[in-house]
Amino acid sequence: MKNKVVLLLFIVCCAWTATAQTVADSLALVAAHWQVTSLKKGVLCRKAFFNSLYGVPQEVSVLEITPKYYNLDVLIHQPKEETSVAAHRSGAIAAVNGSYFNMKAGNSVCYLRKNGVVVDTTANGALGTVSNGAVFIKKGRMKLLPWSKQEEKACRLKHGTVLVSGPLMLMNGKECDISACNQSFVNTKHPRSAIVLTKDKKILFVVVDGRMKGKADGVNIPELTHMIRVLGGKDALNLDGGGSSTLWSGEYSDTGIINTPSGGVERRVANSICVYE
Repeated sequence: MKNKVVLLLFIVCCAWTATAQTVADSLALVAAHWQVTSLKKGVLCRKAFFNSLYGVPQEVSVLEITPKYYNLDVLIHQPKEETSVAAHRSGAIAAVNGSYFNMKAGNSVCYLRKNGVVVDTTANGALGTVSNGAVFIKKGRMKLLPWSKQEEKACRLKHGTVLVSGPLMLMNGKECDISACNQSFVNTKHPRSAIVLTKDKKILFVVVDGRMKGKADGVNIPELTHMIRVLGGKDALNLDGGGSSTLWSGEYSDTGIINTPSGGVERRVANSICVYE
């Protein structure tokens, strides 16, 4: 009885007042039959299918990584390449697609700085309004940061990697202000990818599939934020989504692709966030 009361309190606390994320959604996430596979020491794969989550069918894939066993890095694809292909060739054991990019030219349209060298800058327009966070990796350790054009112009880091994306959804367990972000991007359901630091210092790669009517409809940013909070997220950054959303591990299967890419085939992208032994 005590455990049921604790679970109910947890669910109520996780549920937001916004009508799009209800107590029922929190309960669905907590009570889901997650398919859990241990891929390597300190790497767990979780998958769940929902008949109704945020009002529609969903397919959710999560990689949970224990950082003390692994290093992270941003892998630049030149030219653009599938996350699975580039990550496997680089010797990674897992990867998620990175930030936004120019589909035609193949370059990132978000700030990317590696070991003191500026590879790409943040473009203007709708994606520029949502690119308000960054992945910062130094000596294989990762943290998430708020970001702006001012930080970009002032950045003089000589070591480590900065990859900008967004919106930044959570910092220290609190939801971030996304009122300045393009609201169509924020409120439309899409396939989504995210990188997360949890309260117990694990790293999550989260992919929610979408654009597959009746199987996986995708989520908007408030829904993704809610989901990540229920999953224990403390800091969370949205990555490129849509047809780019790809979660991969060479330990998972022959192809290693854990989620179901929305176009039926994996998209070639400009960069990925990789996990190395």
